[in-house]
Amino acid sequence: MPAQGAVAGDRPFNNLLRRLNSADYALLAPDLDLAEAGPGDLIYNPGDNVQTVYFPCGPTLVSYLVPNEDGRDVETILIGREGAVGGIVSHGFLPAYTRIVIKFGGPVVRLAVARLDAAKANSASLHNIFVRYADCMLAQIFQSTACNAIHSIEQRTAKWIVAAMERTDGNDTVPLTHEQLATLLGVGRSYASRVIQAFKAQGVLETRRGAIVVRDAETLKTRSCLCNEAVKDHFEEVLRGVYPDPEKDN
Repeated sequence: MPAQGAVAGDRPFNNLLRRLNSADYALLAPDLDLAEAGPGDLIYNPGDNVQTVYFPCGPTLVSYLVPNEDGRDVETILIGREGAVGGIVSHGFLPAYTRIVIKFGGPVVRLAVARLDAAKANSASLHNIFVRYADCMLAQIFQSTACNAIHSIEQRTAKWIVAAMERTDGNDTVPLTHEQLATLLGVGRSYASRVIQAFKAQGVLETRRGAIVVRDAETLKTRSCLCNEAVKDHFEEVLRGVYPDPEKDN
């Protein structure tokens, strides 16, 4: 029995896979392997040979973490069902640059990089989809860099929580601890906790063990920066319909 959120119709619940035309999907389908991933599961460490592509399905979220000399990992971007991680456009030996881990657990589809490369060699349209997705991922990285430089911790906190909600079907309970939030923001735990306490005092959020509960999503969105919207707009321009939309993406 497939895990909840693993399949939509006759395809895995990953919007990038669902975006493929029938012929291109048929090239990949025999080699797709559906599995269940748990929060904290390691996909790659820096320097690992990237041999497998992972497609998050349903509410599953994958995190790119950059290790620093002080021993902390700083998160750069989250990838949900709009995309994939590992060996998207390159060929041959692929050393991972970042640490890639499962942030929120759930179903994933695995595909050997060699099989993806072979399929792309046989289909210009399939190759084009993954090149365009790589462009969208690069836009996320650029936007994250700008966001970290100019926006407040409060704005960035609201942005991350809203992004997590969008990728988990609008669920108002986000499995995120203060420690995890601090990693997302690249700040100390005390800074993250102070922002959460301020949001709690304003009735925007509540906290439970290991989770944040959103009580006023509209206010949270107004407190967020516009970085999520900028990324969504780019996805719509380059790969229309791939970025998660809780109202349509069921």
